[in-house]
Amino acid sequence: MNSTTTAVASKAIATLAGGCFWCLEAVYDGMKGVASVDSGYMGGSIANPTYEQVCGGDTGHAEVVRITFDPAVVSFKELLEVFFVIHDPTTLNRQGNDVGTQYRSAVFYHTPQQKTDAEEVIARLNGAKLWNGPIVTELAPATAFHMAEGYHQEYFARNPRQPYCQAVVAPKVAKFRKHFLEKLKKT
Repeated sequence: MNSTTTAVASKAIATLAGGCFWCLEAVYDGMKGVASVDSGYMGGSIANPTYEQVCGGDTGHAEVVRITFDPAVVSFKELLEVFFVIHDPTTLNRQGNDVGTQYRSAVFYHTPQQKTDAEEVIARLNGAKLWNGPIVTELAPATAFHMAEGYHQEYFARNPRQPYCQAVVAPKVAKFRKHFLEKLKKT
């Protein structure tokens, strides 16, 4: 096995939906073990949807992030632990003022083990009664990932002073940093 094969073999993919993809991308960009985060769409009925089509709520797609990570550094369960802290998994098709099926909470699993891991984390968190209601996060097999338009990629990094970023994204990034200091990438 050469070094190229080893590098490829040490990567895994997670696809998560938890409201606006700008929030999730900004958080996971700062997490140890995460190689890249792409904003896009998954779970819908048409090929190559546009942002406008997805926002219309008729395609069935969710705004998602595709996280490429090194499971030797960060586990899928650890990604989920962060996921369930930085968004509200108890609201159906809503995150704050963002309303519609495109903003639903979902774990699109890529392997049977990811499905099992997600079921275990959800059961543990529901059992802990951390929220007033049960977790309604959708568990579904990963389908085609459609990359979002270029202006959505690294949106928070490029637009930190934009009002939505200041009001919605920045507090989620701060919450991640507060609760998961040991999981931050060293800069």
